[in-house]
Amino acid sequence: MIAADSGWVRGRMICSKYARMWGRIVRVPLRRFAVAAMLAGSLWASLPACNAQHAAKVVVHRQDWRATLRDRLPLLGHRNWILVVDSAYPLQTTPGLEVVETHTGLLPTLKETLAQIQRSRHVRANVIQDAELRDIPESDAPGITAFRRSVDAVLQRAHLANAPVAVPHATSIGRVAETAKDFHILVLKSDEALPYTSVFLQLDCKYWSDDAEKRMRTLH
Repeated sequence: MIAADSGWVRGRMICSKYARMWGRIVRVPLRRFAVAAMLAGSLWASLPACNAQHAAKVVVHRQDWRATLRDRLPLLGHRNWILVVDSAYPLQTTPGLEVVETHTGLLPTLKETLAQIQRSRHVRANVIQDAELRDIPESDAPGITAFRRSVDAVLQRAHLANAPVAVPHATSIGRVAETAKDFHILVLKSDEALPYTSVFLQLDCKYWSDDAEKRMRTLH
């Protein structure tokens, strides 16, 4: 019984000795692994919050298009453009273009845009419309007749310095692409579903008229 107990004690001592040796061998790697696991867990937990924060910013930017317009307008001047476009207007790749979805109709978007421009002290708008708009029959685009009347009324109430100009749609898109190579263009994309209803607002200097510019040029 005593011999058996002695063997059991010696075996336990040997096991304890090897356990202490193994503990010294793996202690540092285990600590490193634990630290790495904690860091990885923290990073993983933060990813959904980061993604949610980024998504929220995008949504707010899209919904608050009026605030975006107010922020951009003081920075814009002559040779900059603001486009109020229908929902099928193409996404152009020229770097100077900034597109903001308004999630509202084209007419309300146009009214607010013209109102903000009118309240500004430094810019006015030269209005360009698609020439095709006047030729579309009601049978091909139901609602286009009422839209034409409504957009005319909006533009008349805007007290524009110059009468709106009709230009073929493809020509306007080409001018936008060329201008955006050097100047910023803000595109307010509405949810309008009628063709050729986009309105192009070419900004100009409010405190310097076209006639004053012509008179100055004739002196040289």
